[in-house]
Amino acid sequence: MTEAQSASDTGNETDAPAAPEWTRSDFPMSAEMLKALANPLRQKLVSLMRREKYVRAADAAAQLGEPANKISFHLRVLADAGLIEEAPEHARDRRDRVWAARPGSWSLGDSENPVADEALGNTVLQLIGAEHIAMVQRALAWAPEFASGRDTKVHGAFTRTSAHLTEDEFNRLIVQIHELIAEAKANHNAEAPDSRFFEIDIVAADDQI
Repeated sequence: MTEAQSASDTGNETDAPAAPEWTRSDFPMSAEMLKALANPLRQKLVSLMRREKYVRAADAAAQLGEPANKISFHLRVLADAGLIEEAPEHARDRRDRVWAARPGSWSLGDSENPVADEALGNTVLQLIGAEHIAMVQRALAWAPEFASGRDTKVHGAFTRTSAHLTEDEFNRLIVQIHELIAEAKANHNAEAPDSRFFEIDIVAADDQI
């Protein structure tokens, strides 16, 4: 994990408040990264890579219903921005180009490292928000089937809770949640026949926004 840049490093004499630990990432997103992600199709490609782990242009084109040459162009844009990289270990031969998401966590910005381009950052947030809403709608469509007993398999969760917390307590809670998810991923048996891809979004808000 890279160390967050302090306000004094940037020439700003005003001390910025320390960013919560859970906002730290392996690399903050540059304006070029934000520009690459501020595109619905490229967002879909990144989401596809999270699910499939690695993709070829032809396979991604078939899954997304887009021309292969168009997908190849957008993959190059993502690669040039440093968001994805080639995965030659999965290639069938030297001509076979396989892509995977760049390892590590991304950060849009925080109090210590403000977003590189606010307009692009807002666009990316809106696209991520749309994906979140689509996932919530899927969960809501499935939940009645589970609650009625018609579907006995667990395909997701839709739960709500609340708590009175200080800001520090809330920040520690989010860190603990991320640690639990990381532990579960590390212990996952990829060979298990019931292995599936779960999307997990964490959304919380206090009563002051």
